[in-house]
Amino acid sequence: MSGIYAVSEWIMRFSVINLLWILFNVPIAFIVISIVFANCSADILLLIPLLIILLPLLFFPATQAMFASTRDWVLKREEKGLIKGFWNYYKENYKNSMLAGIIFTVMWTIWYVDLYYFSMNNILIMFVIVFIGLLLFIYTINYFSVSVHYDLNLRTLLKNAFLITLGSPALSIAVLFITGIITIISTRFIVLIPFFSGSAIAFLCFSAFYRQYLKLHGKIN
Repeated sequence: MSGIYAVSEWIMRFSVINLLWILFNVPIAFIVISIVFANCSADILLLIPLLIILLPLLFFPATQAMFASTRDWVLKREEKGLIKGFWNYYKENYKNSMLAGIIFTVMWTIWYVDLYYFSMNNILIMFVIVFIGLLLFIYTINYFSVSVHYDLNLRTLLKNAFLITLGSPALSIAVLFITGIITIISTRFIVLIPFFSGSAIAFLCFSAFYRQYLKLHGKIN
């Protein structure tokens, strides 16, 4: 019975946090779906600026709150309630996460424009841009892990996440492997997306980051 209770508790944790994350990102999801099923390029050009505006305002604060919540599980900290904890992290870190979101949104926008341009003009450079995109994705994930673990100013957080991304290839591979596997599973079993996808990625990626953190501090081999 204790085993069943533990499994049920973990299922509830992942489900509640993931649903909260999705709830905060409903406007973004609606815009993305509208872009995918848009009938003309004029509609897409109208929706993309709105998406760019909403990413720093909604996606990044909600994602940072999700990472902060899963960090408590990794560190086995006493919970104050899943919903209350998520909301507190969302409010406390909103300003910094929004500012970081602006920076990352600009970087991702530049990356996408470059990818779109070179995909039609130079295939070789396009593959280089794709590789840069993978590094940028790892950098973004590592930023979330760093930002919820350290109480530092935004500039230092961005620098530390960048150094970890370049200096920890094992962590970078782990981040790509985790997100890749969960994405594949989610596409095969779409019913899992509302309940586990985001929170599972956050939990496993922060776990990998924290293990690397312990190694750097000589606490584990």
